[in-house]
Amino acid sequence: MKRSRFPYAKSYTDRHGRKRWRYRHKGFSRELGTDFGSDEFKRRYAGAEAEFLGRRKAGAGADRTIPGSLSDLVASYYKSPEWRGIGESTKRTYRGPIEKLRAKHGDKPISGLGRKHVMAILAEKADTPAAANNLRKRLAQLLDHAIALEWITVNHARQIKPYRLDGSGFHAWDEGEIARFFEVHPQGTLAHRAVTLMLYTGAARVDAVAIGPWNMKGDRIEYRRQKTIRSNGQLVSIPVHPDLAEVLADLPSDRPYLATAYGKPRSPDGLGNAMRDWCDKAGLSICSSHGLRKACARRLAEAGASAHEIMAVTGHKTLAEVQRYTETATREGLADSAMGRLITRPNREQTVVNLPDRFTTKSRQATEKKGK
Repeated sequence: MKRSRFPYAKSYTDRHGRKRWRYRHKGFSRELGTDFGSDEFKRRYAGAEAEFLGRRKAGAGADRTIPGSLSDLVASYYKSPEWRGIGESTKRTYRGPIEKLRAKHGDKPISGLGRKHVMAILAEKADTPAAANNLRKRLAQLLDHAIALEWITVNHARQIKPYRLDGSGFHAWDEGEIARFFEVHPQGTLAHRAVTLMLYTGAARVDAVAIGPWNMKGDRIEYRRQKTIRSNGQLVSIPVHPDLAEVLADLPSDRPYLATAYGKPRSPDGLGNAMRDWCDKAGLSICSSHGLRKACARRLAEAGASAHEIMAVTGHKTLAEVQRYTETATREGLADSAMGRLITRPNREQTVVNLPDRFTTKSRQATEKKGK
């Protein structure tokens, strides 16, 4: 992989002696991970480049922004109540595709954006349908804001169907993968603690890094989801599982459970990078921190928890979100449970293929003769 393709990727050695890469350009810096040239590296590099260009463009001054252009719309959206109501971690996620779009089409007028233009923009990402769908969502939000500003009357992004996905998003860890991880990272390691915490709370990365002794309320863990913090945060209160209680016992009381070696709070991206390294060491290339949240929901579903019970643990707000997270629940086990209820129900001999005599043609004819 030629370095010229990534001119602002700079290498450095971390405190563990491992070579890492960082995007650095004119004082702007973003982590790129350890695997130079990988798909994850390319994704991070592109995101860092788009964010840098977006910041430079935003700082160029309002007099250089064309009124009514996409760039003008983005600037207005960033000042809107809708944007301010989004959590900081979500804002970072949203900015990536928005700023890439702004860098490429920022000078074009929103009033001239037709359905065919939106389709063309999304078609550029047809090879990565998940990214195309993500861009479609962000563009739809921008165009909703344009309608509120009375710049346009139709949101063409919402009229276009999303691309069909072959997979189901982030991979949900199965039990074999969880066992393999714990085999490589035994109890007492930060890796073991992180996975146990996320597996038994269903916490997202941004929440997991903030959880500490102050969240312990008797025999429960309570926290408010950062993703919804602008609306006071969705409260999650769950009993502490014995396995988690054992892992968290005797830890320092003045720092988060997943603090850095210096006792400082760990960033969500820092946890994601560490998780990537830990999973790679265990040979689990398709596993990630987000997949643990799905694994928690899967386990609950397989244990017979209802959708509302799962929502109480994961902090989801809608049943549709829970359904996406529990799609990997073992269908065989659920089918056995369902059929078990049918088999053990009272009067189970009364099935469609073994109707009582009173429903047969012969019995009905005999009853009619008696009535005459």
